[in-house]
Amino acid sequence: MDIRPVAAAERNLDGRDFFWLWAGVAISLAEIWAGGFLAPLGFWAGAFGIRGSNLAAVLNIVQLIGWAAIMLIIGGRAGAMLGKGAGGILATDGFWVVAIGLLTLLWALLTGRAVWKLLQTVSVLALFAVIAMMTWVAFTGLEPTPAAPAAAPLAFMTGLDLVIAMPISWMPLVADYARSARSTRAAFWNTWWGYFIVSSWMYLLGLQVALLTGASDPGQAVLEIMGRVGWAIPALAMVVLSTITSDFPDVYSATCSMLNISRRLSARTVMVAAGALAILVALVFPMEQYENFLFFIGAMFIPLFGVVLTDYFVLRGRRLDAGELYREGGAYWYRRGVNPAALAAWAAGFAVYQAIALLKLPVGGSIPAMLAAGLLYRVLSRKAGPPGI
Repeated sequence: MDIRPVAAAERNLDGRDFFWLWAGVAISLAEIWAGGFLAPLGFWAGAFGIRGSNLAAVLNIVQLIGWAAIMLIIGGRAGAMLGKGAGGILATDGFWVVAIGLLTLLWALLTGRAVWKLLQTVSVLALFAVIAMMTWVAFTGLEPTPAAPAAAPLAFMTGLDLVIAMPISWMPLVADYARSARSTRAAFWNTWWGYFIVSSWMYLLGLQVALLTGASDPGQAVLEIMGRVGWAIPALAMVVLSTITSDFPDVYSATCSMLNISRRLSARTVMVAAGALAILVALVFPMEQYENFLFFIGAMFIPLFGVVLTDYFVLRGRRLDAGELYREGGAYWYRRGVNPAALAAWAAGFAVYQAIALLKLPVGGSIPAMLAAGLLYRVLSRKAGPPGI
């Protein structure tokens, strides 16, 4: 495993691989849970330099380990709930966290190999069948709960912040896989459709269940009903497989980010360490902070992409010299490997996002933060002169 550009002859992922990859990512109990946060809205409303990039890489590692842990927690809780009938160790969260975490690590170690492609395709197809069952339960098998507590009011744009935070957290991961694509066009469109269609499905599923039952964890609520009606095995398959297909990209891409910081490290060793750390964090992370974690992701990565997109599309006219990315003193060296304009604009965008959140303004933080970071970066870059290309 290497983070440098992949030679054309070595690129082995086609459009179908990308669709199954990102569809598998989107089939997630975490996405169903996030969809439940939108219940107050109702159903329908519902380039920083070679060294400077290390800061983004560190933050990406933090959010990836965080995501991996959260998904393991959700999977662990659901597995324990379904295992109550058997009792013993099968009814404990910890067992499922560790078991699913180890399977996730194995999946990540196999990434890109023929066996991985087969496993990914078969698993996602099986998961489609299970979420079809879950959808049937959610839309026809659930009765409204009269005593369901009313959700706290939520501004539409704040809800949009939550919706944006989930996909934006996956953005740093896309390139880790797209660099192995045989076709750029196929990689783009299959990544888009694979994630968009299935993620939207998960959000609507979570929203529907939350509106009907008031459940704080809509995914677990549906799984519990599936267990009652004799669908415990499909429900357990959903827990294990969906957690793995959503979680392994976190472990794999955390390794890529670490190799961005130092290519002297062993990729396999880093990956094992990342997988083990995710399991440990999952055993102690307070899940009542899940919504705040989503907002943290938005605050950090939305303005970052405001800078990145402005740099690539506006300043560089979609031109990038990949070879220069690894050369000290080259086009992307800036000031000792750091681009001060990019860091300043990123920090400003972060401040805008946080200020809007603290003041509870109904405009939401995502769009203002991205625009503020991008516009400030454009102004600061103009004063500093054109970037090297």
